[in-house]
Amino acid sequence: MADPKGFLKNGREVATRRPVDERVQDWDEVYPDGIGRALLPIISTQAGRCMDCGIPFCHQGCPLGNIIPEWNDLVWRDDWEGAIERLHATNNFPEFTGRLCPAPCETACVLGINQDPVTIKNVEVSIIDRAWERGYVRPQPPEWLSGRTVAVIGSGPAGLAAAQQLTRAGHTVAVYERADKIGGLLRYGIPEFKMEKKHLDRRLDQMRREGTVFRAGVDVGSDLTAESLRDRYDAVVLAMGATAARDLPAPGRELDGIHQAMDYLPQSNRVSLGESVDDQILATGKDVVIIGGGDTGADCLGTATRQGARSITQLEILPEPPQARPAGQPWPTYPMVFRVSSAHEEAGDRVYSVSTQEFLGDESGRVRALRLVEVELKDGRFSEIAGSEREIPAQLVLFAMGFVGPERPGLVEQLGVELDERGNIARNAAYTTSVPGVFVAGDAGRGQSLIVWAIAEGRAAASAVDRYLTGSTTLPYPIKPTERPLVV
Repeated sequence: MADPKGFLKNGREVATRRPVDERVQDWDEVYPDGIGRALLPIISTQAGRCMDCGIPFCHQGCPLGNIIPEWNDLVWRDDWEGAIERLHATNNFPEFTGRLCPAPCETACVLGINQDPVTIKNVEVSIIDRAWERGYVRPQPPEWLSGRTVAVIGSGPAGLAAAQQLTRAGHTVAVYERADKIGGLLRYGIPEFKMEKKHLDRRLDQMRREGTVFRAGVDVGSDLTAESLRDRYDAVVLAMGATAARDLPAPGRELDGIHQAMDYLPQSNRVSLGESVDDQILATGKDVVIIGGGDTGADCLGTATRQGARSITQLEILPEPPQARPAGQPWPTYPMVFRVSSAHEEAGDRVYSVSTQEFLGDESGRVRALRLVEVELKDGRFSEIAGSEREIPAQLVLFAMGFVGPERPGLVEQLGVELDERGNIARNAAYTTSVPGVFVAGDAGRGQSLIVWAIAEGRAAASAVDRYLTGSTTLPYPIKPTERPLVV
């Protein structure tokens, strides 16, 4: 145990973000000098709040099974090298999860039953940031090569986790990415103010030194057919995510100025990294409406704020969540409560319990407004409230309503893999699809989910691939596709 009385003596503290009027002027992370440095003055005390409880439910809350009490204790004892060893034992990329994960481990923390939980996510990111600074993160190339080859399709967190595990197991791994740079949504979907891409590039450099081969700018299914892929490799891991975006086919959908979030965010990311984009979608001087209240919507909000939008309104069809854990979502489940991201601190209005009836245009064919109606949720169904219709101005509308599964044209159709009832790629307990030698991990098989689920599934799929290629495996097998933690 760290500090036996730590949870009695000390309250919860988190890193202080930069002032709003300062950070909205740039694209840097919202913490001064990075979150790891911002946390250093308080992190040992916060790690000392860990109770070393008899049954650490934080393990169950985290799909990766992070050994949280152990690395909390090591941080409190100032053993940072030991802490990163424990953290890397279950998580390939804590610099990603420590910045992007909503921390279901914290809502499962035993201390959280009647106090504020341990700042697990903050401790995690402090460990990895300090480990990079001190040179504790080094390439781990395999001692021998198996002679087997694996293709990983997609370079998001699931694909990268699978690739790193399989490379370290001695297989020759090539990661294919259709974008011009490796990283998937980590690079072009996550704004710079949430995670600067230097963290991604540093990890990719480690993987290259270990032997993983990256092939960007290759659209598998078009530039390289599924038949050629299977002829060339002994196994294939599909980790291309669930990139088919949910649409809103309301009247006026064809108007100019209405875009999917994943058309808008990648352009902004490229520009913030110094690239040029022709005909960039910009929020500058416009009334922006974001449809969808999740993390992607918040990313659009922070981006539009930095582009100088005149006003920003985020719409959500669900009712406003409560401030505290509702009775129907008891500990240790992940509660649906009102949360404020860094983007919400900066600008914008959030409007709940509304549905878009129509997009209204001007004479030039551009969107000028939305017609909304208030709705109420009864017995699991939404019904419109008569007389509640109203219009709000909008010259830019962004859809951030999630995704409906992997894109089917191209590779999925060419492989002929079976789909489940939700439209995701079906797999068994060994992450195997209906096509022998073809595996699936992450959102492509699970549906849109959390980054921790993607990494956990990438690691588990790698274990299954290793067993398929060699007959046995020493890689950890953290989770089966049918398993669920106690949190949602």
